[in-house]
Amino acid sequence: MQKNIHPDYRPVVFRDPSADFAFLSRSTVTSDKTIEWEDGNVYPLVDVDVSSASHPFYTGRGRVLDTAGRVERFKQRYGSR
Repeated sequence: MQKNIHPDYRPVVFRDPSADFAFLSRSTVTSDKTIEWEDGNVYPLVDVDVSSASHPFYTGRGRVLDTAGRVERFKQRYGSR
């Protein structure tokens, strides 16, 4: 690896405000916001829109689309012409 061309890889807190969920990970992302974590250290803070705490796939709150009903309506409208 060449020196002085790669961004710093450091601990960062990612927070999902909609689910009141945060986790500490490592990243090269930069942020002007900081937060004091549970261990007493201050880390950069990045707010995310979706996390495993709020995504429908992980929470089981996904919507089931009524595709069969849509197909039946299409067949009734445009079926045999």
